[in-house]
Amino acid sequence: MGLVDRFIARAKERPRRVALPEGEDERVAQAACRLASEGIAHPILLGGRDAILGRAAGGLPKGVRIVDPAASPEVLRYAEAYARRRAGVTPGVAARLVRRPLYFGGMMVSEGDADALVAGATKTTAQVISAGALTVGYEEGVTQASSLFLMVLPGDRVLVYADAAVAVDPSPSQLAEIAVVTARSARRLLGIEPRVAMLSFSTHGSARHARVDRVQEATRLARGMAPGLVIDGDLQADAALSPRVAQKKCPGSPVQGDANVLIFPDLDAGNIAYKLTQYLAGAQAVGPIVQGFRRPVNDLSRGVSVDDIVAVAAIAALQAAGGG
Repeated sequence: MGLVDRFIARAKERPRRVALPEGEDERVAQAACRLASEGIAHPILLGGRDAILGRAAGGLPKGVRIVDPAASPEVLRYAEAYARRRAGVTPGVAARLVRRPLYFGGMMVSEGDADALVAGATKTTAQVISAGALTVGYEEGVTQASSLFLMVLPGDRVLVYADAAVAVDPSPSQLAEIAVVTARSARRLLGIEPRVAMLSFSTHGSARHARVDRVQEATRLARGMAPGLVIDGDLQADAALSPRVAQKKCPGSPVQGDANVLIFPDLDAGNIAYKLTQYLAGAQAVGPIVQGFRRPVNDLSRGVSVDDIVAVAAIAALQAAGGG
């Protein structure tokens, strides 16, 4: 059983309510049918009822719920809740905003009427993250969204890469946040004890540069945020992944060349690394999986398939359940 299949099987054990704001997209409607009929999640399609029913060939199975934000009586409640949290926003202005399916779905999650939000089939990543930030908000101590990829290598070894899709040039404090949040995500999704390597072109100060200083500072901050976390940096990739190399370059490293979570210093490094791993090592890249929100908000590619939507919804359900 592959990693995604395992996620789906685990999601079936504790199905969660997943809001799908792009319910009028044919792929999303078909994915909702699968989620419900296979018992993976309880899908909530947002949009006009007639438009959604027209996209679902053969009709919708039992368990698929349709909510039209434009006609929902919950708009007033959501608008008032949104306005209370946003200084200077009136309930009237908030009502116009939350009638948009993406924001309505975010408020469903925020107010506990759904467990996770999955969107992006027709919206950009920036739009999904912005809506999530304004409605759901971030975890305590987190100031931005980030993402991770699960890299399934031949032989089924799994490494976690972050961030390779969202945070372009994180500051030391943001890099520390990414490390701590990614470790938490790895523990929830994979059931592993994270061993985090803060990657650089330097190992324990073997090179001197402002970019090395940034990784060292991020490591120090991450240790303060999560004192029990096994984390080290600055580390070159070989020192992070090879016990033999680590014994020579950094014999006192707590990671000991056995890292399973790799934190890249910027989006250039992370994105290049995951694609090289995918195409040269024959790895499967599962993601990006968005993280950092108070409750799960996950993004889809606009070229997404029905299978992809089902997989992301299952992952979001596991995030909502604390990993299963």
